Order: sequence, then C-alpha cells, then structure tokens
Amino acid sequence: MTTQPTIAFIGLGHMGGHMAANLVAAGYTVHGFDLMPAALDTAASKGVTIAESGVAAAAQADIVLTMLPAGAHVLSAYPTLLAAAKPGTLFLDCSTIEVDHALQAAEMAQKAGFEAVDAPVSGGMVGAEAGTLTFMVGGSEAGLERVRPLLEVMGKKVVHCGANSTGQAAKICNNMLLGIAMIGASEAFALGQKLGLENQVLYDVISTSSGYCWAVNVNCPVPGPVPTSPANKDYEPGFATALMAKDMGLALAALETAGINGELGKRAAAIYAELVEEGRGGKDFSDVYNRIAGTA
Repeated sequence: MTTQPTIAFIGLGHMGGHMAANLVAAGYTVHGFDLMPAALDTAASKGVTIAESGVAAAAQADIVLTMLPAGAHVLSAYPTLLAAAKPGTLFLDCSTIEVDHALQAAEMAQKAGFEAVDAPVSGGMVGAEAGTLTFMVGGSEAGLERVRPLLEVMGKKVVHCGANSTGQAAKICNNMLLGIAMIGASEAFALGQKLGLENQVLYDVISTSSGYCWAVNVNCPVPGPVPTSPANKDYEPGFATALMAKDMGLALAALETAGINGELGKRAAAIYAELVEEGRGGKDFSDVYNRIAGTA
C-alpha cells in the first residue's frame, strides 16, 4: 500500500483553509501555516497540524502547497521554503498569480532540484468548501500524476494545460471571460426590469437559451431565480469583487504583454477596480449588478 504524502499547506485563508480541511478529511497529514491567527485557529479546528512557520511546515513535507494572495508573496516565500525542503519534495502552487511569476517560481524550484507544478483553481469559496474546484495544471506529466490524488480530493476536475505557467494562463483567460460575462448578465437583468420583465421570467429564458452561462445559471446576479446565488445572501461571497479585480488586473497586464486589443477586458477590469475603490471589494463580484441597476 502506498503511503500518503505529508503536505505542507502555506496559506490557510478563505480558499486554502477549506482546501486543507478537505485533505485532512481524506486522511492526509497536513502541516499548515498562515500569517493570520484566526486562519490558524480555524484550520486547527478542522484537523490541520499548525506549524510555527512556513519553513517548519515545509521541512516535514513531501509536497509543499502554496495558496497565497499574489505573485510577489510566492516569489518571496519560495527561497526559504526551498532551502528547508527535503530531497524529492514537490512544490505545488495553487495561487492565482502572473504568468511570468509562475514561471519564475517553477524555475526557482527546478534550479534547487525540485519538481514544480502550478495549479490555480476555479470555483470560489463554495467550490473550495465542497471539494468541487477545477484545477488548471501547468507542469510535467510526472508532476501532475504526483499531485493528482490531492487535486481530486480538493476538486472535481483536473485539466492539464501544458508546461509550467500554462495553468496560470488558462486561469487568467477563464476569469477574464467570467468577469465580462457577469457584467453582461447584470446589464441584461437591469434592462429586463426596465422593460417590464420579472427576474424569474428573464432567467427562465436566458438559462435555457443562447444566453446560458455560469454567471446566470449558477451565480445569478439578481435575487430570486437561483436560491444558492450570493444575490440571495446580500451578495456575500462567493468570489469577492476584490479577487475579481485582482484577476482582471492580471488579465489586463497579460493583454498588454500579448499585444491583444481586449476592449471588453480593459473596461471590465476598470469597473471591478472602481467597485473596490468604492469600498465594495468584500461583496461577491455579482454585486456589479447593483452598480449597473443603480440599486447599490
């Protein structure tokens, strides 16, 4: 019988805490660390063994999983984590960061003699808690197969996108489309109301017609049609507007680097950034509906 690898989980926030808890529930030994005491307390209550530092966690691990806010945090953490890791350790980064930063992190790990995989996620806090995330994986086939059992505990779908950093590329493209789609859905429902349509009626049409999309069918931006959507919970995330603004910023930078004239991506990035500036970054990103409809 193959022994399950020991996991160091660095970053136990809104997403990482749920992901680590699911690994513990599946029988993995997880040594976790986060800079926020509240996150540590919550993780400990779910069975995560709390380490005194990220370095201490990494020293005990077969796989070091990072779930951090930005590329700068990953690149800052890697040198000490790599120095502490034992031979044969694999580095798995599930953060959503710049493509260039993902490639730099992988190169740092490889130069130190370790396998590296990037595997950002889609599905938000609901998916993290339920274990239904989608993982977009960049790295070698061998690296993917080492982490696949973990990913299948934390998610329902694993897509191998290619070499290191392609997981991040896929995530940025996906979330740019999601951000644009939510604005479009919000405009459609705001217009429908002005034209005398009930929200449920318009939902019944869109959800079964050519306008079908996740932003409507799962995360409907208006109260009523989808009982589990954040719109029915005062727009509590879900996927926070601040996170969408971050991802749209990554997409904007990628558009500029690639020389793509992404007009909708640029405007969507500006809209979510404005919502954050207005103090609404903690709401679900579907709260953009209230800005469009003038109901904020």
